[in-house]
Amino acid sequence: MSENIAQIVDGVVNGSLKDEDVIVWLHGIFEKGLDQKSTITLTKSMRDSGEVLDWPMEWKHLVVDKHSTGGVGDKVSIILAPALAACGLKVPMISGRGLGHTGGTLDKLESITGFQVDLSIAELKAQVENIGIAMVGQTDSLVPADRRMYALRDITGTISSIPLITSSIVSKKAAEGLAALVLDVKHGRAAFMSKIEDARSLAKSMADASNGMGIATSVVLSTMDQPLGCAVGNALEIVESVETLCGRGPHDLEELVCVQGGILLSASGVACDMEEGALMIHNSLNDGSAFERFLKMVDAQGGNSDDFASDYSMLSSLGLLDEELISTEIYVENKGWIEDIDAMTIALACLELGSGRKSLTDNVDHAVGMIIQAQIGDEVEVGDSLIVIYHRGDLPEGMSESISSAFSLVGEPVEIRSRISEIIR
Repeated sequence: MSENIAQIVDGVVNGSLKDEDVIVWLHGIFEKGLDQKSTITLTKSMRDSGEVLDWPMEWKHLVVDKHSTGGVGDKVSIILAPALAACGLKVPMISGRGLGHTGGTLDKLESITGFQVDLSIAELKAQVENIGIAMVGQTDSLVPADRRMYALRDITGTISSIPLITSSIVSKKAAEGLAALVLDVKHGRAAFMSKIEDARSLAKSMADASNGMGIATSVVLSTMDQPLGCAVGNALEIVESVETLCGRGPHDLEELVCVQGGILLSASGVACDMEEGALMIHNSLNDGSAFERFLKMVDAQGGNSDDFASDYSMLSSLGLLDEELISTEIYVENKGWIEDIDAMTIALACLELGSGRKSLTDNVDHAVGMIIQAQIGDEVEVGDSLIVIYHRGDLPEGMSESISSAFSLVGEPVEIRSRISEIIR
């Protein structure tokens, strides 16, 4: 079986297998699944279909990364990577673009004027060595098998196969030459896996494959029923990321950053345990060192760190917000406490405004989006602001009412809960 998998992956890359042959094989995996050993073999074969990054012996044990299954307002990577670098780790983060209601890290970064996400392998390695961090897109030489397989999965309805998802994600992370990895697997109504049981199954499969390839891997299961943080939309999420890098971020976002960072610092031996590592990350957000590392990355990748030099706030976002945008504010109609904010409703509205892609070829409007003014647990009065929408032209008919309906109010105080459901180490 293992030999057969390796031969098939070779055929995918060198073109000796026709599309119809690969599709039959993909359908077989989709319908019958793969056992753990075969999934690891598939993942290794995909990793080895292209270049695998190697690092100097003296610090290869410090090379780490994270992966999230995606969500609404999920900008954790943009904060976590500089914080990890500020704490002494090396982060060659290869990210993706958004599709559907889930935003992509590369789209957010490209809202920074001049920021380049297409680096060569040599440029990526030099930048990681010099400043400890690079955030880039996948190069042609890394995991070429995945590009063809994913395209065929997309047109044949075989995307939602746990072994195929596992091999696709883990092979790309393994090609980075990682020593440690943390996976943020989300569950909830705006997550790829709505049920926690399904999220747990995917998490186990990815962790088993990654650990089986020698990468110390932990999993955080987190909820995606409500948007993460306050900002949804590419440029707005960069603004909120910078706020968090300066110690002024929303609690739920900072919690995920600190916990995931703590896990990686512990796995790398830089911290004694997750708690000490989380404190180190928290300190880097408050002493300026994480923000400083972010600015170095911006300069190194073609942006201008001077754009972030003044006192940065959600209301004065410098050049990131287009001056031609129109803002529409939605207000509270009944007093009470915010019990829920439907992330999917917010995400689909932002998608309609142009912040994401309905298909791979769509263009993204980096500037549009929303700032949520009232969070879960807040007590609000009639006339208080719920959300501000940044858009172009008139809002689509019914959008204001739809967005307003995303907020659920109750007549008594609401308990604020952690977004973290489980940590699997």
